[in-house]
Amino acid sequence: MAQTRTRAMAATAQSTSLERQTRSSGNFHDTERKLSDFSSHKSPEQSRLANLLSYLGSNNPLPVPISRHDAVWLFDNVAFRGADGSWQAEFVTAVFGGKPSAKLVDVVGDVASALGLDVLPGRQVKLRFGEATQLKLGPGGRDGISSDIKKLTNAAADGAVVTSTADVPAETGGVLRMKTQFAEPEGWAIISDMDDTIKITQTSSPTGILRSTFVSEPTPVAGMPELYAYMQRLITPASPFFYLSASPYNLYPFLHDFTEKYYPHGQLILRDASWMTIPGLLSNLTLGTQKYKVDRMRKVNSWLPRRKMIVIGDSTQSDPEAYGEIYRAFPGWIKLILIRKVTDTDAVGSEDKNNPSRFELAFKGIPRDAWHVFEDPAECRELVQKTVGAS
Repeated sequence: MAQTRTRAMAATAQSTSLERQTRSSGNFHDTERKLSDFSSHKSPEQSRLANLLSYLGSNNPLPVPISRHDAVWLFDNVAFRGADGSWQAEFVTAVFGGKPSAKLVDVVGDVASALGLDVLPGRQVKLRFGEATQLKLGPGGRDGISSDIKKLTNAAADGAVVTSTADVPAETGGVLRMKTQFAEPEGWAIISDMDDTIKITQTSSPTGILRSTFVSEPTPVAGMPELYAYMQRLITPASPFFYLSASPYNLYPFLHDFTEKYYPHGQLILRDASWMTIPGLLSNLTLGTQKYKVDRMRKVNSWLPRRKMIVIGDSTQSDPEAYGEIYRAFPGWIKLILIRKVTDTDAVGSEDKNNPSRFELAFKGIPRDAWHVFEDPAECRELVQKTVGAS
């Protein structure tokens, strides 16, 4: 146990060092300082009492109902069996004031379009689950986000998908429909990083992040859509996919549309924060990513501890360290770790990230056939097939 803790601490220290090195070589601090005046957040007008009670989050005794002027985002999720055998799921919502608008700002020679949405805390969202059962979600906290574990009375088969709709005034905008995929305790599942694993983001460059997020058409990593389609066929379409990103919740519609277009349907797991400034967005994507991803994977394990997991990430951030930590924390849960070796200088930022010694440290104590670093996604097919066939 002591050796396991020592390995985990060493891997964490390595990841933190890589984060500092990435931000230093990419001049993130200078870029964030120059952009500090550009904000996508304005404090919404609300009563002093409502503002005070919003600090109580879900314990707020006087939640504010959704109005026709608001924007509500419902997040797709995965239902799982609770300890008592009943179906339940985590429902996440975000509420903003006003409709999305855009303003152009000059960002170190590039043009970025910033979403102009006001965070609305203390809101409660009513949901028609499966068009019949009504659920009350929230109220949200100071960041406008609510997260509720709800028991579901609906009976559904493994892999079944139920569509729900927000019960809000007709003029309300946002993402008002969501899908819940039911997943029985046994079977396979995929956990995938997003940025520079399946979507080109250039997380080691501040201007690259802003360009890929706000200006350029989102681009999938070559060969990854085909690999994911292959994995879905191999482990059956009923198997859930979890897309794990350090992006804040504000980017959900953007990322949701991207994954739905190029990859198997799945649940997006994003950072519990609403981006209020462009520097805040950059910090979200580059600081504390290992701790955040480990925490979210622990949550997925609490939902589906008996599922067999294939996890996929890349070398630009702390995916190797995070996956290694979870592999050791839950022996037997992860069956295969795949790490995309990013060779694009703008994306990887430092050659140290692709140093073999980094991967050896991150995966110390893990069987060599349980992890693989690749450049061509096609080379993963045989490994996935072998792993699935052996379990």
